[in-house]
Amino acid sequence: MSEVIVYGAGAWGTALAIHAARLGHGVTLWARDAARAEEMQRARVNARLLPGAPFPDALRVTHDLTPQGAALGVLAVPMQPLRAVLARLPRGLPPLLLVCKGLEADTLRLPLEVLAEARPDLAGGILSGPNFAHEVAAGLPAASVVAARDPALVTTAQGLLSGQALRLYGSEDVLGVQLGGATKNVLAIAAGISTGAGLGENARAALITRGLAELSRLVIGLGGRAETAAGLSGLGDLILTAMGHSSRNASLGFALGRGMTLPQALAGRAGVTEGIATAPALLERARAAGVELPICAAVVAVLEGRLDVQGALAALMARPLRGE
Repeated sequence: MSEVIVYGAGAWGTALAIHAARLGHGVTLWARDAARAEEMQRARVNARLLPGAPFPDALRVTHDLTPQGAALGVLAVPMQPLRAVLARLPRGLPPLLLVCKGLEADTLRLPLEVLAEARPDLAGGILSGPNFAHEVAAGLPAASVVAARDPALVTTAQGLLSGQALRLYGSEDVLGVQLGGATKNVLAIAAGISTGAGLGENARAALITRGLAELSRLVIGLGGRAETAAGLSGLGDLILTAMGHSSRNASLGFALGRGMTLPQALAGRAGVTEGIATAPALLERARAAGVELPICAAVVAVLEGRLDVQGALAALMARPLRGE
C-alpha cells in the first residue's frame, strides 16, 4: 500500500482522495480550515461540497501540512490562490500533481509555471481532463491525462491513480494540457451564454466547434502539440464543461445569457468559477503571442460589461468571411 496526500478539500480534491483510497492507498486529505477538517474527519463525508460520497476507511482528513511519507502529492486548490498555498507547503514533499485549471490573473502564468517560480524544489505534473468530481467520487468510469516533463512522474501517477473507474493517459505536452484546461472554462461560459439566451442548438454547436479551433491555434501558437487540443484535456474537457449540467462555467454563462449581471449570477454559488479570472488573462497571453481568440474576447467583453449578449453575437457574426 502506498501513501498519497491530497492538499485541498474542495469537491475535486475530495473526489480524488476518495478514489485513491478505494484503490487501496493510505490517503491524507488536507483541509485549509482546521474546524472543517475536524468536521469531515468525524462525519466521514464532505457534506458541503460532495454530499452522498462517504469516505473510505483509509482516508484521513487533517489540517496538518506535514507530509507522512507519501509517494505522491496531489495539489487540488483553485488557480488564483495556488501560489500562496505553495508558499505554505513544507519542505520534503513528494512530487506534486496539480489539478487546477486556468491562468494566474496577475502574471498570466499556467499552473506548472507558478510551481516552477514559487517552489523550484518541487517536481510537478498536471492532471487534466473531462472529469466532474461527483462522478469520480461515485466511482463512475472516467479518463484523464497526466502530463509532466519527467516520464517517471507520469508513470508513478498512472500507477497510483489508475483503476477500473479512472483511466489515466500520459503526455509530455505540459503546455497543451494546461492550455486545454484553461481555455475550455472560458469557452464553456460562451456556450452557457448561448443556451441561456435561447440562441439554439446550432449556435452552441458552432461555438464549441469554433472554440476548439481557437484552442488549437493557441496551443500551437504557444508551442504545444495540435493533437493535445483534440484529446481528453482539450476537446474532451470542452465537451463536458460546455454541455454538462454540472458545469459551473456553463451555468454561469447560462445566467448571463438570461440577462443577469455578473454579481447576480455569482450570488449564492458554491465553489470557484475559474473561467472568470482566466478569461482576461488567457486573452492577454494569446495577444502577446499573436494568436486571435474572438470567442474568448467576446466572453471577456460580456464579463466586463462592455457588451451585452446581442452585441457580442453581432460582433462575432460580423467578422470577415474566411475559410475554415
